[in-house]
Amino acid sequence: MHRTAFRWISFLCLIILSPLGLAANTTVPAAPELEAEAYILVDFRSGKTLAAKDADKRIDPASLTKMMTVYVFDHELQNGKFKLEDEVTISENAWKTEGSRMFVPVGKKIQIKDLLRGIIIQSGNDATVALAEFVAGSESAFADLMNQYAQKLGMTSTHFANSTGIPNPDHYTTARDLSLLANALITQFPETYKIYSEKWFTFNGIKQPNRNRLLWREPYIDGIKTGHSSTAGYCLAASGQKDNMRLISILVGSKTEAERTEQTLQLLRYGFRFFETHHLFQANTALNEPRVWMGDRKKLALGITRDLYITIPQGQYKSLDAKMNIDKNLTAPITKGDNHGKLVVKLGDDLIAEMPLVALENVDKGTMWDRFSDYVSLGFHKILNNPQDEATKSS
Repeated sequence: MHRTAFRWISFLCLIILSPLGLAANTTVPAAPELEAEAYILVDFRSGKTLAAKDADKRIDPASLTKMMTVYVFDHELQNGKFKLEDEVTISENAWKTEGSRMFVPVGKKIQIKDLLRGIIIQSGNDATVALAEFVAGSESAFADLMNQYAQKLGMTSTHFANSTGIPNPDHYTTARDLSLLANALITQFPETYKIYSEKWFTFNGIKQPNRNRLLWREPYIDGIKTGHSSTAGYCLAASGQKDNMRLISILVGSKTEAERTEQTLQLLRYGFRFFETHHLFQANTALNEPRVWMGDRKKLALGITRDLYITIPQGQYKSLDAKMNIDKNLTAPITKGDNHGKLVVKLGDDLIAEMPLVALENVDKGTMWDRFSDYVSLGFHKILNNPQDEATKSS
């Protein structure tokens, strides 16, 4: 067995043998109750919701929409369709778009890398429409792409009608859906995500600040996007990383810019103060190697298909209880990916995580002698391990 496997199994044994019961200093208060229309606070790696209010309520996202605009563009860029140095000719339609602006002149050619900063940092509607037209030919066609990517991300309560977030009855989402989008932005496009932490951008002689005031408030916050409209109120998607833990906050419908900043800070401070996230088990690493019968090998490597992160109240790590429930009498042939048990992690009586244990390799049938020998051995194994069952069958 590899050293990594020994390490994980040793860890498993440790937490299984750890005594149950919560540490005395780990009381978690109720999450903040904020006056915003809706919000959600989730851990980036485990996906655990730490605080929420009307997270599945349909809301107007305002300029939080631009997170999807950038996400779609990043995919097109990744597919090799464009380069950041490519130039976009600003149409009159883009130039006259209302709302926040990058102040791009009509008819001028602007490099994509500048438009990207104009969207992310300055929230420029003119830059957003220009990029949408460049990618898809028209903003309506680009909105179709946005909806396709939303479905792929599992944003089932979302529909986009434009690239900017200008109010439209057919343009809506939820705080929970936006948290999925934020997670995808950070995970899939880390280089672009770095732009969300830039505080200033100057274009055409005009210097504008990032509208996310949290970047000036806390050093651990590195994104993401603000939004505002008469129908949506003041909105803020934020994320930060502290003590090996990243949180994502989505808040919509605050009354003022100052309130959205303070309310988001309350959420993030609550999460970082009272919770901690741990990487328990690595994907595609043998966590157990049970006996397999009738095969061309004697043991089967079992593991999980994705890394397991958990978020728990601070100070309760040693109280975790992890167990593996493995199918009995595993018999070849076994196909890689087959489910043969589950990993269960609990904290006291609370179920923290449950994941299937799958075969990490194929096990083919053994030779005729191997199968005969195992057939006899398996019979004795069943009698020794289930004597009452065997006695019942014989009576």
